[in-house]
Amino acid sequence: MRKITIFLASSNELRAEREQFEIEINRKNKAWFDKGIFLHLDIWEDLSARMMPGGSQDKYNEFVRSADLFVLLAATKVGMYTAEEFDTAFGQFKKTNHPFIFTYFKTVAPDKIDPSLTDFQQKLANLKHFYSFFSDSNDLWNQFNKELERLEADEFKENNFGIPGFYVDNRGAIIKNQFNGGTFNNTTFN
Repeated sequence: MRKITIFLASSNELRAEREQFEIEINRKNKAWFDKGIFLHLDIWEDLSARMMPGGSQDKYNEFVRSADLFVLLAATKVGMYTAEEFDTAFGQFKKTNHPFIFTYFKTVAPDKIDPSLTDFQQKLANLKHFYSFFSDSNDLWNQFNKELERLEADEFKENNFGIPGFYVDNRGAIIKNQFNGGTFNNTTFN
């Protein structure tokens, strides 16, 4: 079984999104079981908060540095610990080309945005990194699931996005979503 570690960084304001993300990761683990892939998700709620030499955040940063994928979620702000985790992931990326880094921002009313969020988005723009927006947990998972499929197609080795001839063909893929009585492509789901 190949273990792919994912570190999910975000502030407490996105607790519900982190919980749903964890549920979706577990579903993906079931779907990928026969492929021999296990996605190990680390979130700060699962890590120890005990006092440690150098501080608890230093220990969290060890998890960030050893992760295969780093995912940052933000809504109204980017807290100092989330920003530090990003800096740790980016520093590791510059040294080793890993972890793969993904950043997602929840769409919120402009009057609720803290300057830390716009400063962080400007930082990403200066790094020429294209971040993504999401409206809810389902939208977030749909976007991230596509990234997982791309990475799995390349055996989690390199991010070949943008290289001619590389794409994920989702035709015939089994894609599972919950619609809870919604309508999709003129089909009603109950």
